[in-house]
Amino acid sequence: MQNIYLGCQPIIDTQSNVCAYELLYRDSNKDSTITGDRHASASVINSVLNKFGATTVLGNKQGFVKIDKKFLMNDLILTIPNKFFVFSLLESIEINERVIERIEQLHKKGYLLVINDIKLDEAVMEKYRHIFRYISFIKIDFTQESVQGLEKMILDIKSNGVRVIGTKIEDAKTYYRARKLGCEWFQGYHFAKPKIFESQNCEPLQIKVLKLYKLLIQDTSLDEITLEFEKNPEITIQLLQYINSGVFKFEAKIASVHNILTLVGRKALSEWLMLMIYSKSVATKSQHTPHMMIIKNRTELMRRILKAIKPDARGNMLGEAYLVGLLSLIDVVFKKEMKEILEAIKIKDNIKNAILKRSNILGDIFKLIKELESFNTEAEVAFEKKYALQRNTIQELVVQSFEETAKFENPAA
Repeated sequence: MQNIYLGCQPIIDTQSNVCAYELLYRDSNKDSTITGDRHASASVINSVLNKFGATTVLGNKQGFVKIDKKFLMNDLILTIPNKFFVFSLLESIEINERVIERIEQLHKKGYLLVINDIKLDEAVMEKYRHIFRYISFIKIDFTQESVQGLEKMILDIKSNGVRVIGTKIEDAKTYYRARKLGCEWFQGYHFAKPKIFESQNCEPLQIKVLKLYKLLIQDTSLDEITLEFEKNPEITIQLLQYINSGVFKFEAKIASVHNILTLVGRKALSEWLMLMIYSKSVATKSQHTPHMMIIKNRTELMRRILKAIKPDARGNMLGEAYLVGLLSLIDVVFKKEMKEILEAIKIKDNIKNAILKRSNILGDIFKLIKELESFNTEAEVAFEKKYALQRNTIQELVVQSFEETAKFENPAA
C-alpha cells in the first residue's frame, strides 16, 4: 500500500515572514512532482481538503496550485473553496477570449490568480497585459539571465496592482538581485525546501464514488444515500476531513451520517465527489487498509449490539451507534488527538462521551467491543447480564459482523 505525499514550500516576504505556500503533489518516492496536468491539480486540492486537512497544511495561509487550461475551463474549478487556494496559470495556457472570460469570472467570484514561473521579457508582457487587472500575483523565474529593461517591466506590472514573486531563488546573490529589481515575495531552496506531508492512502474504490455521485444527482432518498455512505467508511472518513478543513461552518452538532449529509447538502456533496473522481485519487481495486477493516467491524457491531439491547432502535439512534464505530480510530487515521478532532467537527456530546469517556449506552457497547478485541470473554458475560441478553448473544453478533466485514474486504467472494 502506497502512502500519499504532499510538498509544501513557503513563500516569504522581505521580512522572512511566510505569506503563502506552493503546493506540490509528490509520488510514493517523495522525489517526483506531478505538474502541468489537471489530474495533478485536483490531486493536490483533494489531498489538502480530504486527507491532511487545510489547517494542518496551510495554517491560516493560502496554497498556490498549478493549473492547466483544461482545469481552468472546467466548471469543477468553481466548486473549490477560494479561501484556501490561489490558482497558478501555467505558461502553456493560451490567452484567448474564452480564457480571459473565465479569468474575469473567477476574479469576480473572489478567486486569486497568479501567472506561474515565467521568464519575463517583452513578448511575455504582451501576452499577459490584457489580464493584469484580474491577476493578483506574477511569479518570475530567476534562473533566467539578465534581460534588458527587466526592472522597468516589473515596475509596469506592479503599477497594475500585481504583486511580484521571485522564484527559483537558490542563493543569497539571486535573492538580493530579485529584491533590488522590485520583487516583494520570494520562493526557493535558499529559504526552505518543500516540507513533505505524509498520509496513509486509504482510498475508496472508484466505482463506489461514482455510484454515490449518481445517487446524489438523481432523485434518490437521503435514507438510501446515507445507507450507501455507511457501507463505505473510507469515503465517509474523507468527508469528515473535508468538513474539518473549514469549508463548512455548522451551528448544529453532528449526530449521524444522515445528519452530515443533510447539513452539507446534495449539491456540495456531489461537487466534492466529483473532485475525488477528477483527481484520479481513487484506487482501481480493493485495497482496504487494516484500520478500515477494524472500523467496518466496529460499526457493524455497534449497530447489531444496540439492536439486540433495544429492538425498537431506529434510524437516529442506529446512526449514532454507527458514528461511534466510524470515529473510533479517526485519531490514528488523521494523526491527531481524538478530543481535538471531535471538537473540531462538532460531534454531538453523547457520541463524544461514548468515545472519550465510555459513558451512556453507546459508550458501554464501545467499551465491550474494545474488550472483545482484547479477547476478554468475562466482559462479554458481564455485558449480557447487565442488559438481560441471552447467553452467547454477543458471540453470535460477533460472528455475523465478521461475516459482513469479510464481504466488505472481498466483495466478489
